[in-house]
Amino acid sequence: MNRVDLLGYAAAALTSVSFVPQAIKTIRSRDTRAISLWMYVTFTAGVALWWLYGVELDSWPVMAANAVTFALAATILSLKIRYG
Repeated sequence: MNRVDLLGYAAAALTSVSFVPQAIKTIRSRDTRAISLWMYVTFTAGVALWWLYGVELDSWPVMAANAVTFALAATILSLKIRYG
């Protein structure tokens, strides 16, 4: 693995992990009042497109980061739709 890939994986890990506390808090509390529906709709769609971009480039750091971030953002979005 080269230096650029390591940089990509480090960035991917940090940005993906940053969603974990919000997802845990939302799952536990079911409180989504302070969460913007349209922000999460557009963000989740954007993350899906970033994942596709990574697929097209065959870039594992981009694909991995966005797969994890998509799962977390989609979880929060689905809770917002269900309980919002």
